[in-house]
Amino acid sequence: MITEIVNYFQTIPSSHRSLLLIGGITLFWLIENGFPLIKFKYSKWHHAGINFFFTFTTILINFSLAFLLYKSSVFVSENHFGLIYWLHLDNLWLQAIIGLLFMDLIGAYTAHLVQHKTKPLWRYHLIHHTDTWIDTTTANRHHPGESVIRFIFTILAIIIVGAPIWLFFLYQSLSVFLSQFNHANMSLPKKLDKYISYIIVSPDMHKIHHHYKLPYTDSNYGNIFSIWDRLFGTFMVMPTEELIYGVDTHMKPEENNNLSNLLVIPFQKYRAPKN
Repeated sequence: MITEIVNYFQTIPSSHRSLLLIGGITLFWLIENGFPLIKFKYSKWHHAGINFFFTFTTILINFSLAFLLYKSSVFVSENHFGLIYWLHLDNLWLQAIIGLLFMDLIGAYTAHLVQHKTKPLWRYHLIHHTDTWIDTTTANRHHPGESVIRFIFTILAIIIVGAPIWLFFLYQSLSVFLSQFNHANMSLPKKLDKYISYIIVSPDMHKIHHHYKLPYTDSNYGNIFSIWDRLFGTFMVMPTEELIYGVDTHMKPEENNNLSNLLVIPFQKYRAPKN
């Protein structure tokens, strides 16, 4: 089975990757419409339009710089550089498991944490947090500047892990799908959500990260695996009925629901989050 997985992701067609993005949004869009966690009073299409714009810019940036990802993967493979080689992980299952764990740690958890803790980077990541109606489209709400920042961390993850191209595409596919899953405005049975959160980031777990004020905003940074938040002490819980989405510095609709303003937020006067 693992050989088939490797062969598939080694040469995964672009159409399949696009289908995963579109199919994931469609699937969770339908689920959250039928079983919403919160019954928002908003124009879902207007909200989605803003987030789809940022989805498009992210795709454009990733496509334009994709050759750097490919070159990085080829470099580590040809030079046997990275954790996979240093730990002599010849077994493909071990490569997949260890590789995914550390790709997630570096490319998602660390990238996310650094953006919250570094003022210049937070200015770009802030756009993701300004969303006051968290649903599956929010997963792709990233300022073009943040897309570049995340791209750099992804290359760093490839180099440190020593990820062959199939492992990168497997990681990217899981990352996209699970980000749509944990942002989706859908109501899962509480026990099921809790059990899921022991292994991967569940919807209820990630929603806490989108609470509008500290310290909850600075918690639950994970994207695929929940282990890193639990291990590094950034895991928090709170009742979902107490959630207020957004970020306390940008709670006005003209700030958080206006595309023109969202694009220039990184260049506006800095506003410190409140405790």
